Order: sequence, then structure tokens, then C-alpha cells
Amino acid sequence: MPDGLHVALVMDGNGRWAERRGLPRVTGHRAGAAAARRVVEAAPHCGIGVLSLYAFSADNWRRPPGEVSALFRLLGTFLRREVLRAEMEGVRVNVVGRRDRLPAALRHAIDDAERRTRGGGRLLLRLAVDYSARDAIRRAAACCAGDEAPTREAFAAALAAVDHAEPAPPVDLLVRAGGEQRLSDFLLWESAYAELLFLDTPWPDFGATDLAQAVEAYRRRERRFGGAGRPAAVALRPALTVTRRTG
Repeated sequence: MPDGLHVALVMDGNGRWAERRGLPRVTGHRAGAAAARRVVEAAPHCGIGVLSLYAFSADNWRRPPGEVSALFRLLGTFLRREVLRAEMEGVRVNVVGRRDRLPAALRHAIDDAERRTRGGGRLLLRLAVDYSARDAIRRAAACCAGDEAPTREAFAAALAAVDHAEPAPPVDLLVRAGGEQRLSDFLLWESAYAELLFLDTPWPDFGATDLAQAVEAYRRRERRFGGAGRPAAVALRPALTVTRRTG
């Protein structure tokens, strides 16, 4: 497991970013894929060892079929284009979530990316695709139904198994771009003690500086995990909202 923080990112605001510019929503998703590339490249330099990106939620199936198909094509293209760079830079790719409902071409791209990057030890990149934390918890509970009281560790292992997830530490910092302030069914179990950071910056405008500033804000907080201690000023708030003006 790579050393460093586990940072989870909700990549929100692609469609609104495009609509404000009079562009098709798929253009926003393409810009969002470019932002993901910037963040993956910057993550190790920010002290991040595990990076979880929310790419497609189980609820996103409610979007128009044309937009869903375009998203899946972009995901496949992202995986195919980035796999060589990931191999060279020590990035291990792991796609988390259901796979039985994904197009065959995307499943093939996932299998190929995971196989080719298996030896990466610099960064574990987890892409959540067709993912629902509540559904994963429900399925893990069904797997543990025979145990009278599974330990947290045993349940976490079952949770990872049902979603094809490699072992990873709990989330340290969860960042949501795009102006909304909710978790949207993302890594609920793993984020039990995560620090939360909500940004007005739409995801297509997110970059290395934003990631570094988010990690710096995290490092200023005091994490007590239910224990006693002197509260830091920033830790008195359940979440920090940062606004950045964009053109």
C-alpha cells in the first residue's frame, strides 16, 4: 500500500460548467477528464498515497441515455490513454463498483488497466464507477449474515470484496467540487472520520493548486477520532467551504 493520505474527490459540476458556457454537457465531461489527469499527476506530490475519484454513481443511470453512453466512452478512453503513463509513474488503477451493468468495451478497458498497472506502488488510483455506498454496505451485510457479529475489519474486507476494491485505509479527506455540500452515497463506511471540504470550484477548473490547498487545509485540522483534546479553530466546524472565483 503506498504511503500517504487517502483523499476522496467528488468530481461535480461538469454539466453546469458547460451549460454556463453554452456548450453541450459532454464538453464539460471531457474537461472533467482533463482535470482528473491533472489531479492524478499532482497527487503524489501532495503526500497522497490513495486517491479515490467518484466517476459515475449508481444514481447516474437516471441521466439521459446519450449522456450515460458518452460518459462510459470517456471513461474507457481515459483508462486506455492513461494506462501507459500509469505504468511509467507507478500508479496502480483499481475500479470500484458494479461491473455487470457496464458495456463490454469498458469492462475490457478496466480489466486491462488493472492488469497492466498491478505493480504500481507510488499511488493507488481508485475510480468509483456504477458505485453506491449504500448498496455496497447492503451486499456486504448479506455476505456477513452468517456471522453473529463480524468485526469492523471483517466487514470492511467484505465491503471491499463486493465492489472489486483493493484494500485501502479509511478516507482522511473527502473533497467535493462544484458547490454542492453532500456526500451523494460515496464511501460512507470508509469516510466515517474523514475531514470534509466543499469547494465552489467546478470540477473542470480543478487543478494541482486546488488539490494542494485542500491538503493544506486538512493538515491544519486536529483529528481526534472521538477522543479528547484541544479543538483547533477549523475543527469546530463540520466542514470548511472555500469559494474561488472563476472566469
